[in-house]
Amino acid sequence: MKEVMAIIRQNKVNPTKEALVKEGFPAFTCLKVLGRGKKSVDFSIIQDIVDSGEMPISNIGEALTEPSRLISKRFFTLIVEDEDVDKVVSILIDSNSTGNPGDGKIFILPIEDSIRVRSGEKNADAF
Repeated sequence: MKEVMAIIRQNKVNPTKEALVKEGFPAFTCLKVLGRGKKSVDFSIIQDIVDSGEMPISNIGEALTEPSRLISKRFFTLIVEDEDVDKVVSILIDSNSTGNPGDGKIFILPIEDSIRVRSGEKNADAF
């Protein structure tokens, strides 16, 4: 078994849910998260515009000039059989790719064990 984790844009939650369910993957967790990518942004240009008075001081101006602002994203996690990993990754990419920075990231981790709390079943039976 593998855990497939994806960090995606907020506006891609519904298309992602619909695509996963349609392709037979109805079990997942989705959380609201905040974070930043590693891409550096030159905020000095925007700050120069604000300082010159060309951009009015507003919530938008503030958001554009704060270099460490955290961006709201959504975090999906699914546990799938090893043979389904490529299919799930493909669904996630197809549902979330806009061709722009910030489309998201996908991470895949091995699952060593799983236990159903209610019954104590283990591994595939608990999955």
